[in-house]
Amino acid sequence: MKKITLFIAISFFIACGSKHTQSLLSNGNYDEAINKSIKKLASNKDSKGNQDYVYILQDAYAKATARDLNNINLLVKEANPANFEKVFNLYNQLANRQEKIKPILPLKLLNKGTNATFIMDDYSDEIISSKNGLSDYLYANSIKLLESKNKFDIRQAYDDLVYLDKLNPNFKDVRKKIDEAQLRGTDFVHVFTKNETNMVIPVRLQDDLLNFGTYGLNDKWTVYHNNKQKNITYDFGMLVNFRQINISPEQIKEKEFIKEKQIKDGTKNLVDNNGHVVKDSLGNPIKVDNFKTIRVNIYEFKQFKSCQVIAKVDYLDYRNNQTIETFPLVSEFVFENIYSTFNGDKRACEEDYYPYFNKRAVAFPSNEQMVFDTGEDLKSQLKNIISRNRFRN
Repeated sequence: MKKITLFIAISFFIACGSKHTQSLLSNGNYDEAINKSIKKLASNKDSKGNQDYVYILQDAYAKATARDLNNINLLVKEANPANFEKVFNLYNQLANRQEKIKPILPLKLLNKGTNATFIMDDYSDEIISSKNGLSDYLYANSIKLLESKNKFDIRQAYDDLVYLDKLNPNFKDVRKKIDEAQLRGTDFVHVFTKNETNMVIPVRLQDDLLNFGTYGLNDKWTVYHNNKQKNITYDFGMLVNFRQINISPEQIKEKEFIKEKQIKDGTKNLVDNNGHVVKDSLGNPIKVDNFKTIRVNIYEFKQFKSCQVIAKVDYLDYRNNQTIETFPLVSEFVFENIYSTFNGDKRACEEDYYPYFNKRAVAFPSNEQMVFDTGEDLKSQLKNIISRNRFRN
């Protein structure tokens, strides 16, 4: 009984599978029907239960081939050079489809005693011819695009030339043209700073801020220079304009506070309300923990100094000498040092406070150092601005 049930279940599963594949064929999804049929037949192509897939594969292959050849015929009749890529892809599709089926051939039609029919043709000449036509078209179109002054046209030429180089390596002077398109399609940005504050901006901060090699901004079409180079026409400028620097006075704040805590200090005899020693059943005095209160006077000192740098980033278009957009840039750095002394039993305060007892007063950082210490945050904000706001959309 179990064997019969299992057989029925398997038969139902196979029937459902072939019906789904047949549906793909009926809906014109020929290649998907071909793929599913090949996958099914690859493990047991001569099984009687897989005969439906043989017929589906034969039918889908014939229809897919006819459709591709008909599309090629229409494209060729249009005589439009832009169709070369479609023709080339269709011929490759025809050849690849054949190669996909060949490993499982021959396929038997059991009820007819013959093999299924799959007409195989050699498309190599057509592939080579259409590839050459496509190569000529891509090259000619790229040369035309390179005559443009529009960088987007030049970038399109670059993409087409890179594709052409993969399609047909060493075709004419394609690699030279790729380098030309890369250079001409790139936006060069001059990055510089301006100081409108009444303070000196540390040179090392400016150098670090303008060192774009540390930003990790990989953009194929944008190059940033902090020093203008000869023979390069800059498209855009990025001005980091320092507007204001606020530095607080050096401050030392003092605070005194007391901490108390009860700690265990040995044991003592337990006594009752009348002051008598309480004993156990054997007559021995009962011992309990003895607690005592300890206290400590803490003298805390806090050194404090802060620095705020207010700047803005201007995106400049050198083509029309206009400001494209402006972004605020504000960073703050705080110097703080806390140290303490004590009088009494330090166990009365929390252990995580102990490190302050080992610290001492330190020299306040200079104003220049404070400004420099805002650098990491400034760089992070500047990187975020550049990442979110490209010069060209």
